[in-house]
Amino acid sequence: MTEGLCGAFVALGTFDGLHIGHKAVITAEKTEYQRKIALMFTHHPQVDLKGENPGVLITESKEKSVLEEWGVTPQYLEFSEICELSPEDFVDNVLIKKYNAKSLACGFNYRFGKNAEGTSDTLLRLCAEREIKLTVVDAVEYENEPVSSTRIRKALRDGDMKSVKAMLGRYFSYNFEVLHGDERGRILGSPTINQFFSENFSVPQYGVYASFTVVDGKKYPSVTNIGIRPTIGNSEKRSETNIVGFEGDLYGKCPEVFLVEKIRGEMQFSSLDELSEQIAKDRKIALAILKGEAIDGI
Repeated sequence: MTEGLCGAFVALGTFDGLHIGHKAVITAEKTEYQRKIALMFTHHPQVDLKGENPGVLITESKEKSVLEEWGVTPQYLEFSEICELSPEDFVDNVLIKKYNAKSLACGFNYRFGKNAEGTSDTLLRLCAEREIKLTVVDAVEYENEPVSSTRIRKALRDGDMKSVKAMLGRYFSYNFEVLHGDERGRILGSPTINQFFSENFSVPQYGVYASFTVVDGKKYPSVTNIGIRPTIGNSEKRSETNIVGFEGDLYGKCPEVFLVEKIRGEMQFSSLDELSEQIAKDRKIALAILKGEAIDGI
């Protein structure tokens, strides 16, 4: 962006997942500033505060594409670099001095500064004193409660993909590299791609899902099993996807899998023949679900 008002618009928040509440903050400024920035963290603040990561909801490449779609550039900070700053120092030395902020946006429950002592009201006062525009965005709700990454993680753990999609504003997806498995799928007449979840990535409830998979820009209906495959005797959690109508080698590539609806939970079968029969049933159910699904959010 080369034209527009001097200075920058800076969106403030944790932005861990880029859901519809985050979108409301990030897209709050309609004026054309020379720079529009989403201030992001290299990792979740809870890693520094509590020594734990609550679970990543979006891959790095997806995060980049969503922010580009929303018209902002991410700027990444180490939480440890700013967590000891007073609210005044954060505004003066980070937002103004480093980013030349002329307009800001934050959520209604935004906290900042040492010991999280700053609130949206604090920021309103500081911005008024410095003649900076501030937009405080009200809660974005789903089923009469504010949308949050915490709620999305819970819905994922429950296998509630309808709620996940509603709160994310898109299908939950991932595009991890396809790695070699034991090729049991070929033996069972249902070849699959194996993708292994990165550390701290939020893994949906184990089970079988109707899904779409995008390969080289083309969408295919698919069936995805997430879990440890108890019938096979494997304990490593993975995503295993049978892409309907696709033939080819995807090893080393990163097709994106979009989970649409959970079909059933993970089950252990008494034989591979029984498993093969269930796979055929799952595929039939998945295709029926996907046939009636508007392919939006992909």
